[in-house]
Amino acid sequence: MVRAGIIGAGSSGLTAIKCCLDEGHEPVCFEKTDEVGGLWHYRGENDKFTELGSVFKSTVINVSKERMSYSDFPCPKEFPNYMHNKQVYKYLRMYAEKFDLLKYIQFNTSVVSVRKTSDFEVSGRWDIELKDEKSQKTRWETFDALFVCNGHHAKPNIPDFPGIEDFQGTKVHTHYYKTPEPFKDKKVVVIGIGNSGADAAVELSRWASQVVYLSTRRGTWVIHRLSKYGIPRDLRRTRITTFVPSWLMNIILKSSFNSIVDHKLYGLLPKHEPLSAHPTANDDLPNRILNGTVILKPDIKRFTKNGVEFEDGNFEDNVDAVIIATGYSFEFSFIPESILKAKNNQVSLYKYVFPPELEKPTLAVIGLVQPLGALMPISELQCRWAARVFAGLTKLPKRGKMYQNITMKKEAMAKRYVPSQRHTIQVDFIEYMDDVAIEIGVKPNFFKMLFTDPVFFFKNFFGPSVPYQYRLEGPGKWEGAKNAIETVWERVEAPLCNGKGKVRQPSYIKVVLLIVVGICVVICSYFASCFS
Repeated sequence: MVRAGIIGAGSSGLTAIKCCLDEGHEPVCFEKTDEVGGLWHYRGENDKFTELGSVFKSTVINVSKERMSYSDFPCPKEFPNYMHNKQVYKYLRMYAEKFDLLKYIQFNTSVVSVRKTSDFEVSGRWDIELKDEKSQKTRWETFDALFVCNGHHAKPNIPDFPGIEDFQGTKVHTHYYKTPEPFKDKKVVVIGIGNSGADAAVELSRWASQVVYLSTRRGTWVIHRLSKYGIPRDLRRTRITTFVPSWLMNIILKSSFNSIVDHKLYGLLPKHEPLSAHPTANDDLPNRILNGTVILKPDIKRFTKNGVEFEDGNFEDNVDAVIIATGYSFEFSFIPESILKAKNNQVSLYKYVFPPELEKPTLAVIGLVQPLGALMPISELQCRWAARVFAGLTKLPKRGKMYQNITMKKEAMAKRYVPSQRHTIQVDFIEYMDDVAIEIGVKPNFFKMLFTDPVFFFKNFFGPSVPYQYRLEGPGKWEGAKNAIETVWERVEAPLCNGKGKVRQPSYIKVVLLIVVGICVVICSYFASCFS
């Protein structure tokens, strides 16, 4: 039996416990705070663990419930399609209680340091120094394997703007932002137009003195949670869309985004393509720009004692507060850099999970990705993979092959995305899930499905790509997976109109036609080049 240490009891740590139990391991989870849920357990300004950060009090998740569910535990049908953070936390508690995970968690226990045992080259074991947050006493324990599930939203990234030290107003990173009340009737500047920055600007625009100034370096593509006919946008992302060439998908996405709001007219238009940066999900930002309560500004040039000068030369004085929404720098302060080193938000991990330089593959980093989709099912699949590697049931490739894969992904990342700390761990949801699923042997066999159950094949390939697909076959197969897939739209409908309405499911004929057109263009271009 493998004794596995798990650092953190957030959404990644909880599923690590379950995956260990599924493989017959002995999990021991250490959580610094007094509750599960990580960022999804809202903590007010006076909470003793508030420095660890949490969601805003008003945060609503940007991923629909069917895409964020764990693969063998669909969200209850009565839950809204886009959940408030309290409901996300409730779902995590339900998951922990359903699979009896809480008894494996040691609360109020932080990890001080991690080191290899003296016989690591043979045993692959780890010594962990632990601290009781109440008594402040420390102790050491030894484990056969480690799951690092502490997340990457711990160290706020604060750019060194000229003069920012001299600014006498309030400076708050969104890591510590909770509610808009402290900024009532204040003149506020928000730096950064990612999800947190946009959420803060929209919320503050209802409380600030007159307007909120939202500063952005390069603009952004704004997406809404809803798509045509009110269907959750991410449920339109299907397997068939992964076959659309990126140049064609960029055209489709630009047309879709601009049909809701003209990005150039609203000052949002970035220079990059939609697939070259993480989009900003916000339903209300265009409305706030339209009514003048949010005013877009370029990047900040410098601060004064009571004002801000922007790159276009415009100056705003008498600024009361600055909200800094510039993301995070991730680090692993409790692990020696010789084992796990983060530099400029880059960590060399095989498929974002395993450090290739270890003599024994007994450490897995979970959830260190920025998906165009939900993190929870990705973390779960990573944990399923790691648990099987720790059990010796799945083998990793040789070190050279792992480094080759890491280099290839870094080069592809640099080619596709605009330079940003955020894009060092960016992954596409379906493609990455499939990549990990292949390692475990749980990627659905769609070719076989086409002949054995063509109706079900159509639902999987042309319908929403949901996590339950990775429980249809292979290790960890769940008998309820097929029913969960077939009832996706019922759970979408349930909280709407008392469950009496019917969703107008997307038609994928246009997508198929676009793929055919794209293939024809590629073929024609190829033959044209051959004869030229």
